[in-house]
Amino acid sequence: MPLFAYRGRSLSGIQKGEIEALDRISAVGELRKRAIVVTQISEKKAPRSGSPRAGGKVKDKDLAIFTRQLSTMIGAGLPLVRCLNILAEQSDSPPLRGIARSVARAVAEGATLAESLRRHPRTFDDLFTNLVEVGEAGGILDEALQRLALHVEATAALKRKVKGAMVYPTSILGVAGLVIAFMLAFVIPTFATMFKDLGADLPTPTRLVIGISDFVRSYFLVILAALAGAALAARSYYRTSAGRRTIDAVVLRVPMLGLLARKVAVARFTRTLATLVQSGVPILEGLRITATTAGNKIVEEAVLRCRTSVTEGKTLAEPLGRSRVFPPMVTQMISVGEQTGALDTMLAKIAEFYDDEVTTVVNTLTALLEPIMIVFLGGVVGGLVVAMYLPIFKLVTLIK
Repeated sequence: MPLFAYRGRSLSGIQKGEIEALDRISAVGELRKRAIVVTQISEKKAPRSGSPRAGGKVKDKDLAIFTRQLSTMIGAGLPLVRCLNILAEQSDSPPLRGIARSVARAVAEGATLAESLRRHPRTFDDLFTNLVEVGEAGGILDEALQRLALHVEATAALKRKVKGAMVYPTSILGVAGLVIAFMLAFVIPTFATMFKDLGADLPTPTRLVIGISDFVRSYFLVILAALAGAALAARSYYRTSAGRRTIDAVVLRVPMLGLLARKVAVARFTRTLATLVQSGVPILEGLRITATTAGNKIVEEAVLRCRTSVTEGKTLAEPLGRSRVFPPMVTQMISVGEQTGALDTMLAKIAEFYDDEVTTVVNTLTALLEPIMIVFLGGVVGGLVVAMYLPIFKLVTLIK
């Protein structure tokens, strides 16, 4: 349907926005029903589903709000197309506005909501679309969307915890890099010129630092190109199956960081599978979706082995225990859940427990990194300063 940009007045003041309607008269009539007196209206070309605006990155926070509001409106009995059009008008995310309009058009043309959402895989993954499909088939779309909103919010909170743990060391390393670069490029050359004019016999640390400074200044662009090339090569290698498996395995073995990655993987796995099982998605399909959203190749392979085990009529807990990724407590609780028929409840409890565990590990990691990074920064900068001042202690002798 055509898209119209409007401006008007209501009891609350000036109103402006966008609305979809068959024609200009229909748009004015719809706005009048909303108690808006139109003062200006013009047709506007709506963004296509493949345009940058409709296909941009949607933040987890915006997606959670969109999902929860859609669930509320559907639960209140509003028609689906109207719900999507309302959300398209009021969303603060330009990409999500374009996607909502595209989905509304597809639903108005006869497609199901799940089919319409699958046209935007960058925003709505397999977990999202499968739960929507189950909700549509069972007549509980509002409940399925409510579960999805909770899942998206919990996943976003987990991401924030992990990112929060990385902010401090990243900022310290960035500051250290800038300070060292400034000293090598501007401070040390000044000292080097002074020592050269005096003809002093420089100590080994001083000669080493001056040599590094000369090398960095002479080959600065080459060094930048080498670092950029190394980053691109590492990124390309990680995109391969073997490279991703190797790097993910190394990450799991790194002290503290590996512990954090393991706990995040367990929390993500159990929450995703719990959400799928609670919504009625078959266990084999749930394991397939969970594997694709694992975020770690080692965990993904472990989940796929579980799927094979279940296909053969075996339990879910046994292959998880052999993977060495999941702690014994997790596999034991999953085993109990399978035996008692309360797998979804057990998975949800494990997810809650490991959310708290991630918070604890993040706090511990931050507390450990703070003194380590301060000592590192002080040691590097202090080492450069001491290396430059060593010859000064001999200046009196040289002058005599």
